[in-house]
Amino acid sequence: MSDKERLEEIAVALFGELFMADQLARNRISKVLPKGMELSHFSVLNHLARLNDERTPAQLARSFHVTRGAMTNTLAKLEWAGHVHIRPDWDDARRKLVAISPSGRAARDAAVQSVAPLIAEVVQAVGIDRVRTLVPVLREMRKRLEGDG
Repeated sequence: MSDKERLEEIAVALFGELFMADQLARNRISKVLPKGMELSHFSVLNHLARLNDERTPAQLARSFHVTRGAMTNTLAKLEWAGHVHIRPDWDDARRKLVAISPSGRAARDAAVQSVAPLIAEVVQAVGIDRVRTLVPVLREMRKRLEGDG
């Protein structure tokens, strides 16, 4: 087997594992989220809470690599639930700005409380030191893949 074939074999195996782990993680996390909260809702609330700043719907769509329509749908549901505030951009009337509301922060915190034990259990089972060494590798892969988009 050539070096190129070995490289391709390990690449295919790696991405196969990543895709399956992603699917399983999404499934398990979705099951423990608070009633009525979808994974996309949690992701947006978590992102806005970490940024602690406003973003346009277009910026959020780019961050999550989804269409503007998909993000608009998610934001409409979050606004209806009172989890985000959407206001006009005073500098550019064509744009809107989205911020997490106090209720959204509380919902995000409740979701983190329900998800954290599940994630911690997996990390502990795999080994915290092994996971700690893996995170920078996965981050580098994500950044390289984002650059290709």
